[in-house]
Amino acid sequence: MHKLLSDQVGEKLLLLGNEAIARGAIEGGVAFTSTYPGTPSSEISLNFFQMSQESDLYFEYSTNEKVALETAAAAANCGLRSMAVMKHVGLNVAADALMTLAYVGIKGGMVVLTADDPYMFSSQNEQDNRYYGKLSGLPVLEPSSVEEAKDLVPYAFDISEQLQEPVIIRTTTRINHSTAVVTLGPMRPRTVKGDFKKDPLNLVTVPAVSRKLHVKLLEHIQQAQGLSEKSHLNFTEGDGAWGIICNGVSHAYVKDAVKDLNIAGKVKILRIGFSHPMPTSLVKEFLKDCEKVLVVEEGEPYMEEAVKAFAQEDGNTVEIRGKGETLFSRLYEFDPGMVRERIAAYFGIPYSRPAAVDVSDAPEVPARPPTLCAGCSHRATYHAVKKAVEGMETVYPTDIGCYTLGVLPPLSMADFLLCMGSSTGTAGGFSKATNRKVISFIGDSTFFHSGIPGLINAIFNNHDLTLVILDNGTTAMTGHQPHPGVDMGLLQLNGYGRLSIENVVKGLGVPFVVKIKPYRVNKSIEAIREAVNFKGVSVVISEEMCVLYAKSLGLAKGKPFRVTEKCKNHRDCLSIACPAFFVWDGKVNIDPDQCTGCAVCAQICPENAILPVKTEKASA
Repeated sequence: MHKLLSDQVGEKLLLLGNEAIARGAIEGGVAFTSTYPGTPSSEISLNFFQMSQESDLYFEYSTNEKVALETAAAAANCGLRSMAVMKHVGLNVAADALMTLAYVGIKGGMVVLTADDPYMFSSQNEQDNRYYGKLSGLPVLEPSSVEEAKDLVPYAFDISEQLQEPVIIRTTTRINHSTAVVTLGPMRPRTVKGDFKKDPLNLVTVPAVSRKLHVKLLEHIQQAQGLSEKSHLNFTEGDGAWGIICNGVSHAYVKDAVKDLNIAGKVKILRIGFSHPMPTSLVKEFLKDCEKVLVVEEGEPYMEEAVKAFAQEDGNTVEIRGKGETLFSRLYEFDPGMVRERIAAYFGIPYSRPAAVDVSDAPEVPARPPTLCAGCSHRATYHAVKKAVEGMETVYPTDIGCYTLGVLPPLSMADFLLCMGSSTGTAGGFSKATNRKVISFIGDSTFFHSGIPGLINAIFNNHDLTLVILDNGTTAMTGHQPHPGVDMGLLQLNGYGRLSIENVVKGLGVPFVVKIKPYRVNKSIEAIREAVNFKGVSVVISEEMCVLYAKSLGLAKGKPFRVTEKCKNHRDCLSIACPAFFVWDGKVNIDPDQCTGCAVCAQICPENAILPVKTEKASA
């Protein structure tokens, strides 16, 4: 049995934050779950997927976040408790539906989990999704610990049903990917089938309906304001003339800092966990006896702006600071040492940073930039494209996925990136605005997610571009989750459909479509050259299973290669930047433990000096 399905109330488990969130949803009686995977939220969905195989929980990997939210919204309007999970930029994709769903509301509880990524460990921006609460009018809850993340979810379902509105839970990477001991609570029974009551005058958002629905939403916001004022997630601790207001993981840093600086008797702390609507009266009361106040929050000055506004309304002139050159930055993650320093500086507490450990005698750690895996088929495709377009002036729009790592030299196969699916749309713009040949790259999962509309646009407007679809048979970057083109039979899972990328592309009307096997280097170069020389929209489907995915399925069959004495040290093989290669004593070598046997290097070596290890042993 999956550990998160345990009915042993009071049992203590060591859980990842994302596991704790998934368990919280189970304790809250969730019946319908959906997602498009994205770090740092992916493990929540993985656990839902695993539990759905052992229970009556419904889970789906949706085509994109908008669809995930829409399916969950429909389930919630049938009375089921539902949850849509995504990373922070995924909520941008789902925002169109979210804004109007706030008007329509729900019947069963619905939670929208958005995982923010301060410092951009695996993201293209570090937006602060608390602002989606203000934009949509929906409640926003934020946990400060792994265990609280679990406990927050059932509470979110309860207030969602009370307000008949979705509730946003906003986490950050440090909560999602931390591990802590969690105490299991009781699991509420799931209602897995509901009923939809037709009510078009309240559920079909034509203008006449939406006008009255907006009135209802504003009433719900007022109710949520009352809940926020009384919520156990917003509380004061300590006593003193100095005030600190904090949220999320910053609360843990603040508590540590107050202890380390020995100022417990001088500081009171207001922890905000129900952050939209902000608890106006609670904040105003907190400010009354403060001599000065510091707001500690990662990201944007969301709370700081609200707190200053509340003080102004009361005519309270207490000094309130948060973001600033000498205080907290809007950039990146916080850490305990930095929070301790800023608190000491603001309140004038003598403090000296502990002496750093002397590492002068330690060797420098070699830099290791992010790179494609050894044997990755994307590397082979990039090599083939480079050879096919030699001498041409090119632009390479790219997309979100493993293949984005092609941006670094010596591959240098990425020139422009905005968001999921942007490669197909921006390629059209480049094709019209420049005289360069445009070759864009997109992965199979990203193509289904949001790449199709841009390709349709290119066909309709007769753009001159080549789209290379890198089909590695899985959603590789976030951990091998399925997408509509995946063969689910390989996972011993039945009942799924499967879409052919080739059929989709041809069905759209692309006039030139070719499939390649990128490990066949010369044939791939020829096919890509033909596609690039085609005037108009052409599509190359580069089809080869992710080497790590193939290994996990027991399908990897490659044998390692080695560099023989025939090598003349031309180093053409290093142009593909495979991490299995290394140079020792001026000679190129291959690490047999990393080599997957893709044979791309052997095909591009001018001396045929790279041969399989077994062949070398046999010839000796």
